[in-house]
Amino acid sequence: MNSTDFIVARQNLQECRCIETRLPDADKLPDAALLIRVDRFAFTANNITYATLGEQLKYWQLFPAPAGFGIIPVWGFGEVTASRHPAVNEGERLFGYFPMATHLVIEAADVSTRGLRDAAAHRQGVAPVYNAYARVSGNRNFEGRDGDYQALLRPLFMLSFLVDDFLRENEFFGAKRVLLSSASSKTAFGLAHLLSTSSRPVHVIGLTSAPNADFVRSLGCYHEVVTYDRIESLPVDSPVAFVDMAGNSALRARLHRHFGDAVKYSGQIGLTHRSFAPDEPKLPGAKPAWFFAPDQIRKRAGEWGPGGVEQRYGAAWSDFAPTLPKRLTLVEGRGRRSVSQVYSDTLNGHIPPAQGHILSLVD
Repeated sequence: MNSTDFIVARQNLQECRCIETRLPDADKLPDAALLIRVDRFAFTANNITYATLGEQLKYWQLFPAPAGFGIIPVWGFGEVTASRHPAVNEGERLFGYFPMATHLVIEAADVSTRGLRDAAAHRQGVAPVYNAYARVSGNRNFEGRDGDYQALLRPLFMLSFLVDDFLRENEFFGAKRVLLSSASSKTAFGLAHLLSTSSRPVHVIGLTSAPNADFVRSLGCYHEVVTYDRIESLPVDSPVAFVDMAGNSALRARLHRHFGDAVKYSGQIGLTHRSFAPDEPKLPGAKPAWFFAPDQIRKRAGEWGPGGVEQRYGAAWSDFAPTLPKRLTLVEGRGRRSVSQVYSDTLNGHIPPAQGHILSLVD
């Protein structure tokens, strides 16, 4: 049996293609191995960030590819088609981190009623969340359209949840306003939803391009929407926190120079613009720093105890999920051509922000 794998050139993300790789026969799988058919996954600008930071954050090591190429990780669903683990049955559905491929072989470990992890050697040394799979057979929250929203937004909303928690824990660093760049992105509007619906809200400003401004306003979770060309029109009479989803060095410099010492926090979260300079000059205000979600998870897991993160996150998701059908339109695509087109359009910024794409390489 072969797997169809979608690979990209690590040094030139515009170069991509599908290849066939040989899978082991089901009766020759090693002990505890599972053969999984990847039948549904989400693809967003966040996956482009995974590729951009593939070397730095070890994303490329998760799913081996030919030299010079990588397989971008995606969140989605798979069905166990062959199992050599006594506690995992064929036909089970798993939700987690998969390759852009039709199949994956994992080494099941730490199997419980709720999930398992891949113990393959090449997948170690990364955040544990990237190796964990939830067992979701029969779970209605992971079926149909609800499942599609889980794949599309649940991992991104976890990042939104953690940034929100981090800002609140630090009392917004004294800021009265929170500015979010790339406000149309799914992580940004998830964070805006949390910030604007809390019992202790702050003034949330969405920064976006002119073509996306109407969509950002329609989301209903920003108190104010400002296009990038009008950043300098914002008053500087109160402190601000900047949450940067765009990763645009020129934009960040403009904002820091406009607000000066009023910038009390400058967190780098995403790279939707992929326009950052490796050696940026020193800027006025708080020093820009990367926010690393696994650090916040580990911290809160220790403080909140077993299940604490999941319980609080689950409550936040339950409040957020019902808003999604009126905010996003799901678009499905199957086969090599559809996957290649959505990848190219996402890479080049041609996906309308109101769309969410659910894909499969299985025809």
